[in-house]
Order: sequence, then structure tokens, then C-alpha cells
Amino acid sequence: MPSVSARLPTDEKEELDAVAELLDEDRSTTIRKALREGLAELRVRRAVERYQTGDASVAEAARIAGVSLGEWLEIAHERNLTTQLAAEDLGDDAFTAQEL
Repeated sequence: MPSVSARLPTDEKEELDAVAELLDEDRSTTIRKALREGLAELRVRRAVERYQTGDASVAEAARIAGVSLGEWLEIAHERNLTTQLAAEDLGDDAFTAQEL
């Protein structure tokens, strides 16, 4: 497994240690979990932004978020996203959904 290092301000290191203790895990495991969850959230956030501005279709937003089309629709529903679909997008998304 490759190694990555990062410098943290004292307060963030203390928070990391507190969460690691709370989870009864070592610091490395906690960092990996936080990174994995944080990266997933960043992908979803970017997908939401692109979808809301009309720069991404439903299928493209799902790809950006790294989730299935069904999972994206759940995310969109949970976040009360308004649809940005044009008629041609529906055809593209239907085609993409069939391929999935």
C-alpha cells in the first residue's frame, strides 16, 4: 500500500486523534476512512453543482458522483434537486440507463 504524508495544524491532529479514539481505531485507519468518505462527498457535491447548472445530465452526474443511476436519483431526491433535463437529455439518459 503506498504511503502519503500530510501536515496538519495542531487542532486538526487533535480532532483526528479524538475521532480515532471514539471509533476505537488507530490514526491510519481513521485517516483512510475519513479520506474515503470525504472523497465520496466531494464527488457528490461536484455532481450536484454540475447537475444544477445544467452542465451534467442525470447519467453524467451519476458518473461524476461515482454511483449508479438509481443511487444518483436517490441523492437528487434527498437533496431536493430540481431537474435540468431537456428532451434530448431524456433520450440520452434512457440509452445510458439501458447500457448500465
